[in-house]
Amino acid sequence: MAFRISVARAVAACAPAFALTAAVAAPATAHDVAFSAAVTSTATLPAIPLAAFGVAGDRGIDLGGIGSDIFPAGRPGEYWTVTDRGPNGQIKVGKDKRRTFPTPGFDPMIVRVRAEHGELRVLASIPITTRSGAPVTGLPNQLPHDEQPYTFDASAPLPLNPDGVDTEGLVRAHDGTFWLADEYGPSLLHVSAAGRVLARYVPHGLNLTGTGYPVIEALPAVYAQRKINRGFEGLGLLPGGDLVIALQSPLSLPDKASGEASLTSRLLRFSPRTARVVGEYAYRFDPVSVVDPGEDDPSELKISSVVGLGPHTVLVEERTDRAARLYVADLRRATDLLGGSYDSAVTSPSLEQLADPATAGVRAVPKQLLLDLTTVEGAPKKIEGVALPDPRTVVLINDNDFGMTDGPEAFDADGRLVDSGIPTTLVTLRLSRPLPRGGH
Repeated sequence: MAFRISVARAVAACAPAFALTAAVAAPATAHDVAFSAAVTSTATLPAIPLAAFGVAGDRGIDLGGIGSDIFPAGRPGEYWTVTDRGPNGQIKVGKDKRRTFPTPGFDPMIVRVRAEHGELRVLASIPITTRSGAPVTGLPNQLPHDEQPYTFDASAPLPLNPDGVDTEGLVRAHDGTFWLADEYGPSLLHVSAAGRVLARYVPHGLNLTGTGYPVIEALPAVYAQRKINRGFEGLGLLPGGDLVIALQSPLSLPDKASGEASLTSRLLRFSPRTARVVGEYAYRFDPVSVVDPGEDDPSELKISSVVGLGPHTVLVEERTDRAARLYVADLRRATDLLGGSYDSAVTSPSLEQLADPATAGVRAVPKQLLLDLTTVEGAPKKIEGVALPDPRTVVLINDNDFGMTDGPEAFDADGRLVDSGIPTTLVTLRLSRPLPRGGH
């Protein structure tokens, strides 16, 4: 199977130009559900060894992780997806948890798929590479900003790679290039249609050197205070071409404990035309027990997907690993924080420490609940990708973590994966009524 090919430039899918016309209010509650939905089809990715994609020593691991995000590819049932950094896990050694990379040569890739007859077919893959065509890999960049990588059994450290990316969000621009959100920097990557990194936009002061592509410090410096493994995850394309990037979790400001207790994450608006950030907004999670009844740890909340709707509106997915809800959020009606006091790491209290940002004059992004996915029978768990190919259809895809689990029992005595049995699944939903066209 020849999957390691570049895809010829096709007509790029446009960001959906529809949004709710009703007033957007926040916070949403379990009684605000405006839509219901039903599953109309399910497609599952078959077992395809990573060796088919050029991964040497794949340890019996199949292709997975492509559910990190999804974007319509312009043809019915076809989508662009993206892997994350590749198979990885954690093994506790003494008091420490070591981040393991069983296939350190894995190169994150953009994958085009088609859902048909219950199967998710791989049409093509585009490896992400440096300007010279070398694999970027999914290995961490620098210490102590990132975790030290280790071998599959956590017995030996692996080398760092400044080119490495942990890709999560994906959109395809009108010119056929891709934009990707990365958790490490966190960063925003501009990638050619052939997969070569054209530029990587990172926080000011990150000082990432030694890369095989241009690195541009264009994001607020405080974003370097992201929680490890919780950088940029959601990425949406607005109809006018701007991008909306979401932090998966609140920043660790002034410290990790404050970030894990906080319900305030952040959204950035980035202009590809000017290559700069043009807006920054506070985004408030609903209480964790509202998103996931029975869960009481707010650090389990994550933003995993953003979809552009109107010129100033986005669909945002709030989730835990067990539950997910979709909200429509209006950026125009929120306080723009860009360049203000909350972009300084010394501001006290930090934005993340505020129990209610409104008391400090900060209006968080107003939002309205669109759909509680826990009410949809047949919806997958750990949903990381959401797409809206038309006003009546929602497409979901899960991240199966390449079948990986944490702990030494993830591999057998021969060093081969003991697969979790969780497949990559694309689920198509039909909404009870269409999202109105137009926007705010």
